[in-house]
Amino acid sequence: MASFRREKYIPKGGPDGGDGGSGGSVYLVATTGINTLIDFSVRNQFQAISGQAGRSRKRTGLSGEDLFINIPCGTKITNHETGEIMGDLTKDGETCLVAKGGIGGKGNTRFKSSINQAPRKTTSGTSGEQRKVILELNLLADVGLLGYPNAGKSTLIRAVSSAKPKVADYPFTTLNPNLGVVRLSFDKSFVIADVPGIIEGASEGIGLGIAFLKHLSRTSLLLHLVDLGQDISVKESANEIKKLEFELEKFGNELSEKERWLIFNKTDLISDWEKKSQLILNELEWKGKTHQVSAATGDGLDTLVKDVMIRLQEMDEGRA
Repeated sequence: MASFRREKYIPKGGPDGGDGGSGGSVYLVATTGINTLIDFSVRNQFQAISGQAGRSRKRTGLSGEDLFINIPCGTKITNHETGEIMGDLTKDGETCLVAKGGIGGKGNTRFKSSINQAPRKTTSGTSGEQRKVILELNLLADVGLLGYPNAGKSTLIRAVSSAKPKVADYPFTTLNPNLGVVRLSFDKSFVIADVPGIIEGASEGIGLGIAFLKHLSRTSLLLHLVDLGQDISVKESANEIKKLEFELEKFGNELSEKERWLIFNKTDLISDWEKKSQLILNELEWKGKTHQVSAATGDGLDTLVKDVMIRLQEMDEGRA
């Protein structure tokens, strides 16, 4: 503000214009209180409060309050224009500054000098940042279930957790990812994600595509379910496994390099399941860990979840 002190007995009061207040900034805050980004499809423009103008008597204008917007934990924030990742908020309370508020201008009091006793000069405040960002939510889970449609992923997650995904005898029963908590004891539990069936070409958007492959990127361990109940040859079963391996590789090293176990499911539907699973392993020359289970009857699931818990604890200790 440009103003001058005017009092009856002070004829040369001088300048007393105060500075303007700075504008508020916009922050995104991760919170466990919400699970989706659906609200942003309704409202997707936000603005912090602007700073107020300076006032006479050298009073500085009130600065605008910062705006804090809650988003789910697991949200990645990308600058739409540059493609730069601005933040990846995975923990409750983490914040990311997405638009900085402008700085308030200077009042004419700032420009008084020995040779300019009555300055009328002021400066305007700077504009706050305007930015378009992309919000992308990836599920936060310790274990991801990978496999073709109808491999039994939904049945397995229902059997080992309290999650109740839809189960039916046709492909793509699961259209949205499901999370379940597997609890072995009071202080031992892990989160498992049932991701919709991945098919050949998923990394290029075929089927349910990369919209769900990306949810596996935050997991520590992948369980690749193989349907032993299919009436196909050992070679065909091995080729199906290789095709999904190829999709992981095409999606990126982040997935292809994750530890992955082969879980042979539906042992209740075939009498010689031990022989068939071993022949598939021989065909693949598989060196990793394997389990044989029946998600429908529960056979082998106790051993599986205990082994998974032990491995996750080992991973945590290795990262510490």
